[in-house]
Amino acid sequence: MTTAGFRHEAFLYSGDDDFLAGAMAFLEAPLAAGRPALVMTDAAKVALLQAALGEQATAVDFADMGIVGHNPARIIPAWAAFAEANHGAGPLWGIGEPVWPGRSPAELDECRHHEVLLNVAFSAAAFHLLCPYDTAGLDAKVVDDAWASHPRGAAATPRPAGDGFGADSAVAAASLLAEVLPEPPPDAILIGSGIDDLHGLRRHLRAVAAASGLVAGEIDDLVLAVDEVATNSVRYGGGANEVLSWTDAGAVVCEVRDRGRLTDPLVGRRRPSADQVSGRGLWIANQLCDLVQVRSSDAGTVVRLHKQPALVAAC
Repeated sequence: MTTAGFRHEAFLYSGDDDFLAGAMAFLEAPLAAGRPALVMTDAAKVALLQAALGEQATAVDFADMGIVGHNPARIIPAWAAFAEANHGAGPLWGIGEPVWPGRSPAELDECRHHEVLLNVAFSAAAFHLLCPYDTAGLDAKVVDDAWASHPRGAAATPRPAGDGFGADSAVAAASLLAEVLPEPPPDAILIGSGIDDLHGLRRHLRAVAAASGLVAGEIDDLVLAVDEVATNSVRYGGGANEVLSWTDAGAVVCEVRDRGRLTDPLVGRRRPSADQVSGRGLWIANQLCDLVQVRSSDAGTVVRLHKQPALVAAC
């Protein structure tokens, strides 16, 4: 392993029976030793595992990944909260399934980033994490990508040759941050440029969001998220910025661009401390939006925020 105390394993399975066998085998050790364990997968698999565990299910924490990880950037904070709540309790154990059939290409891309960032966020933690991948429902490319972020495979999951895993997780995370997002569509609207009138930007964004189908609370969330990111852009973004907006599969997408450079690949994924004065913008955006994509290089920084109307998100 390349990390001091973090054991990060990919678990490839096909079907509920296969998942259940692997998950039960994984939980044997923490249950026998009385160690903290948290399982985050979809609600159906949570119910399946709880039924199989019987009375032992009370010794394991469970969460619906469809809620916790709807925005993949919220998953690392959830694991961090689990670690904090069990500080001093010995090694931690977890099962986390952030990737499932039906995720959009943009969501899958952020899940790929998330899996690499886990190796940075918990590099020194005494933490054994198993990440299931459903080979029956996922594209082969998504399954192949799992090997680039997991130092190990589960006991029943042999690693393929040439799996693409790098020796330095920090380098891999920095490389992901510098990736380039797909270009906005031709019909993207420029709603702010050389931003110095944030009030005007908020007013324009409200009109665009309402016309795109968001309702009052959803509009408020998106406006606050974009305002936070745009404010950071004005303060730290190198003096040139713009905001674009468009729709994608029913979601309203806003993109804030500037000439600044971010260097922290975990930006927006650490809960700010109570006395923290700055650095809250991307954290707030991740709590309010369905997806936030951050890319930064010498060419500048792009933050792309996605907000789905509730009726679309429920479909």
